[in-house]
Amino acid sequence: MPTFVYMTRCDGCGHCVDICPSDIMHIDKVTRRAYNIEPNMCWECYSCVKACPHQAIDVRGYADFAPLGHSVRVRRDEEKGVIAWRIKFRNGKKDMDLLAPITTKPWGKHIPQLKDVSGPSKEMRDSQLLFNEPKYIRLDDGDIHTLESNGLKLKEGVYY
Repeated sequence: MPTFVYMTRCDGCGHCVDICPSDIMHIDKVTRRAYNIEPNMCWECYSCVKACPHQAIDVRGYADFAPLGHSVRVRRDEEKGVIAWRIKFRNGKKDMDLLAPITTKPWGKHIPQLKDVSGPSKEMRDSQLLFNEPKYIRLDDGDIHTLESNGLKLKEGVYY
């Protein structure tokens, strides 16, 4: 499901270009809008979709997987500390809203270079976790961030 950009929503901020792991999101020099230069090389990681502050990037579904007008919309809400997924099924009758807490560092926060970080201890090397994983996904304080810890309450199947 490669990404595509709604040109009327895009302001050319470049967040999608900065975060794309396959380096296929680019800014057009003439229109100053983002576009996917190689859709068939898209990793389908949704990084650009989640990073876009204007919800200008969407994902095109493959016809054999989700034909007939389905959609998946992603919205990152920094104030509430959540990523919201809205899934519209292809029959058009049912929508699903999913919320997940943001567990990564806030946008713009500096993540240290690995060369500046001391190497892993023997305990870290023997662990199932990746190098410095607890610290970088905010688990080093021993608390897993949940929707409730971000101040959201469940009300009739939806978090507010």
